[in-house]
Amino acid sequence: MRLIAPCSGTYYQIEALEAPRYARFFDHVIAPEALAGVLTPGDCLFVPCRTPAQRMIAQKDVISQHLAKGGTVAAMGESHSELWLPHVTFHERPTNWWWWLEPGADLGNRVIASDHPLMRDIGKPEITWHLHGHFDPPEGTDVLATDSEGRAILYLDEVSTPGRMVVTSLDPIYHHGSHFMPATTRFLDRFLPNLKVWLQE
Repeated sequence: MRLIAPCSGTYYQIEALEAPRYARFFDHVIAPEALAGVLTPGDCLFVPCRTPAQRMIAQKDVISQHLAKGGTVAAMGESHSELWLPHVTFHERPTNWWWWLEPGADLGNRVIASDHPLMRDIGKPEITWHLHGHFDPPEGTDVLATDSEGRAILYLDEVSTPGRMVVTSLDPIYHHGSHFMPATTRFLDRFLPNLKVWLQE
């Protein structure tokens, strides 16, 4: 099982995907436009945070075929996955960048499926920095993390297509690659190894 990451050439994607800390997890880092010649059914397409939506929309047919053949897609936050993945409904919300300055502040993010292999050793501190929105996951999906109102911010969909989709509004690649918000690095330190192990099961 290979992990294939389309890179749009931004500094934060290059840092997160190609620097030594995480480079070992990715089998191929390529331009989005090269996916058609690389993806095979056993691969996981890992779409980093803030990938320009228009570049993924142009690959919508390639991604649909990948899922139809049983492939896996992991879509990180702020990549507008609702525009290029099937059955994804996203609700954007205003981002409170300064919630942590309030006395007794609690953003409200929660891991609700701590026993799932993707969430091994990931708890509230590792998914707490800020929020950009939530999803309406299709019935039968596995919601792995929620916001303060119990709405999905990370879920696994194995019912909508013959493939699998890991969808989140969290944007750890951007913040890790920008060298701020340490929680995002802690998240990736756990999530990327978990993803690789889960893909091989």
